[in-house]
Amino acid sequence: RSRKIQIRNIPPQLRWEVLDGLLAQYGTVENCEQVNTDSETAVVNVTYANREQTRQAIMKLNGHQLENHALKVSYIPDEQSMQGPENGRRGGFGARGAPRQGSPVTAGAPVKQQPVDIPLRLLVPTQYVGAIIGKEGATIRNITKQTQSKIDVHRKENAGAAEKAISIHSTPEGCSAACKMILEIMQKEAKDTKTADEVPLKILAHNNFVGRLIGKEGRNLKKVEQDTETKITISSLQDLTLYNPERTITVKGSIENCCKAEQEIMKKVREAYENDVAAMSLQSHLIPGLNLAAVGLFPASSNAVPPPPSSVSGAAPYSSFMPPEQETVHVFIPAQAVGAIIGKKGQHIKQLSRFASASIKIAPPETPDSKVRMVVITGPPEAQFKAQGRIYGKLKEENFFGPKEEVKLETHIRVPASAAGRVIGKGGKTVNELQNLTAAEVVVPRDQTPDENEQVIVKIIGHFYASQVQPRQ
Repeated sequence: RSRKIQIRNIPPQLRWEVLDGLLAQYGTVENCEQVNTDSETAVVNVTYANREQTRQAIMKLNGHQLENHALKVSYIPDEQSMQGPENGRRGGFGARGAPRQGSPVTAGAPVKQQPVDIPLRLLVPTQYVGAIIGKEGATIRNITKQTQSKIDVHRKENAGAAEKAISIHSTPEGCSAACKMILEIMQKEAKDTKTADEVPLKILAHNNFVGRLIGKEGRNLKKVEQDTETKITISSLQDLTLYNPERTITVKGSIENCCKAEQEIMKKVREAYENDVAAMSLQSHLIPGLNLAAVGLFPASSNAVPPPPSSVSGAAPYSSFMPPEQETVHVFIPAQAVGAIIGKKGQHIKQLSRFASASIKIAPPETPDSKVRMVVITGPPEAQFKAQGRIYGKLKEENFFGPKEEVKLETHIRVPASAAGRVIGKGGKTVNELQNLTAAEVVVPRDQTPDENEQVIVKIIGHFYASQVQPRQ
């Protein structure tokens, strides 16, 4: 049996001192940390000094009535002690004290923003660009007029390339209508010039959204293929570069079916984008003035980047006179991935450091057979966002995670000890929304002594957006 137990159904209003006193009755508590869940009550993982103490605690505490709540206690196998109930990796940062004035917790809901129409980006063969534009721009003007859209043909980018990007800015319906007209023009041009039997639809989508489009074990993508009677392929991760974060989604089928597939694909991409923006909106003071294009959420050519969420507390964006606050974050990566992050002769880590404007160092292994290594990233929030995003991307690119597996890492960040509070707290509405969006497990170890800056370490286990959103709650 393990020395570790999980106690559930703890009254949210209970003070930590009361719980500590109760646990101490059965032995020496080595560690007690809160695991946040979507329940109205609190959950903690407790480690006793020996197995006999753990056995006593389970016998006495299981079913114990505490402020009209019957406690539920169970053993945790050692290797699962970091995981939440039912081995789930869900969790949110529970309010363990009164919420700070002006924080999203007191607002009770994320800041409402104007819906952002993200562009539909197509990749078209260069030889058809002339036909799409038409004589003196007549054809493209007609498309924009009929579909109430704005269309940018990126002719000057990638001179000599076999394909050019087209960005369509409109409502989802407008984008789809313009897409159909462009497909019809290309099909007619291919037939007239006898250059191709069929012209596939190629959609460009940011790599951050593609995993969710594919879905677990490829289910989402298979469903789109079946529902629309099309064949869909997605370009390899190896084609991505630091400056080209987009993947090409190629759809083959009749024009009618390709258009149906476009609607389904873009619906998934928009949902993924909205979830990411909503996750950041919940932290509307997260990174004041953050430019989503600058951190690589969208290619710079896109005009659909939304304005940054305004801060609930009314803080102004960073000004050039006030350097942004430096943060140090520890990201734990698989030990065998160190070479890929450093790159040949240190080229990749240097390039990454320059790109993000952050200091990036890899700490020596704690033991010779350590399975993880710690990457120490120092820089302001925007630099953290860039550096961590690229590290997550690199691990996926180098196949340290399966093609259908989301990259989840453990991240440590320091927060003011006062933010940890003294009341256990409960999973409230905002917490539920936050964890549904980020699917992260957040653990605040309670046995920590604050450092000289009165800060403690918070552990986050989750995907990239979770690691960005949660710490600044």
